[in-house]
Amino acid sequence: MDARAIIAAVRRKQTPDPEALVWFAQGLATGAVSDAQAGAFAMAVVLNGLSDEGRVALTRGMRDSGDVLEWDLPGPVLDKHSTGGVGDCVSLILAPVLAACGAYVPMISGRGLGHTGGTLDKLEAIPGVNIDVSERRLRLITREVGCAIVGATGRIAPADKRLYAIRDVTATVESIDLITASILSKKLAAGLEGLILDVKCGSGAFMKTVEDARALAQSLVSTANGAGCQTMALITDMSEPLAPALGNGLEVAVCMELLSGNIKAAPRLHELTVALSVNLLVMHGAQPEDAAEKVRTALASGAAMERFADMITALGGPPDMAVDWRTHLPKAPVVGEVTAPTSGHVHAMDGEALGLAVVALGGGRKVETDRVNPAVGLSEVVGLGTQVERGDPLCVLHAADEETAMEAAVAVRQAISIGEAGAHGPLIVDGIT
Repeated sequence: MDARAIIAAVRRKQTPDPEALVWFAQGLATGAVSDAQAGAFAMAVVLNGLSDEGRVALTRGMRDSGDVLEWDLPGPVLDKHSTGGVGDCVSLILAPVLAACGAYVPMISGRGLGHTGGTLDKLEAIPGVNIDVSERRLRLITREVGCAIVGATGRIAPADKRLYAIRDVTATVESIDLITASILSKKLAAGLEGLILDVKCGSGAFMKTVEDARALAQSLVSTANGAGCQTMALITDMSEPLAPALGNGLEVAVCMELLSGNIKAAPRLHELTVALSVNLLVMHGAQPEDAAEKVRTALASGAAMERFADMITALGGPPDMAVDWRTHLPKAPVVGEVTAPTSGHVHAMDGEALGLAVVALGGGRKVETDRVNPAVGLSEVVGLGTQVERGDPLCVLHAADEETAMEAAVAVRQAISIGEAGAHGPLIVDGIT
């Protein structure tokens, strides 16, 4: 095995043997592969790609470069992954819903990236929550509560951690092969029996077109199945925020409303959470009608709320989250409406611009060392097609001070186009099995 020979093969548009790619992934974790070699490999893959077999081998090697969890539980071990979008807080609802339906969800999540929020940042908007837990603690919470949303330890897919850092500084992030291996190496290291992927497309997503989203979804599904994990994907629309709120604490508040049974608080978020949950249960033998009934009952009965609250307590959060959650979420000192500059219908929304407006408020990171303000963001964001009169609210803005509030208001008005009413497509665009 020789890193130079592997790089040269990819440069010649030849996929190395699976054993060689597994060795290369192990070398990323052990240091046998240098930074220069890792960067050269990433660039070769960006330019020439890997075969399906090669992508599976690289993913398996990165998965096996650290700890791979094994479970002995009285129900299926399931999870989901989203490629990221504005107002996407599905994980906070889906994990406890599945737990209430008898599944186990050890969800290893990440932080915000670019204009999109991160599940871990949202959880940390709740006072006392600590997502940095040991493997022993992850196992205990998963077994006792049914779900645990935590950060990855340094022993989970260390090859990916190293390669991702190098890709970030060598302009080699945008490769379907490398994105696939990065996402799946961490997810499959959790020892899953089933995985569902939410691959987003539209203005608020990283993949702007359906075609790009479909290509990524097909790569993820075929690779995960090739690596031994039953997987499917939904391609979903992100031409407007999934929830009517952007910002960590504000998105948690919307999730708590849904877990309290208030579906009207976020109909699109509710629809997608139910669809993803039902498809996962069906993948593991449930009939569609039975799965749908279980999921809706978990939400309506308060069973999912109970699981969520138990998880928060187990992670160090307040013990009364289920009944008194409003008092625990942070509140911004400056709150006010952003109003429509003209009359008409909400014709289009630049989701990425809305997400970046929240980052500018302090709700995300411009550099890795930035501290996130969990109180800031946007709430009560209008939906596509909404008719507004001049002066009607487009959203409610939550800011740390007047200056950032004024700047964000300008950005929001620029991101929301008002004109003639138009037709809008479905939330779920396609499914890949």
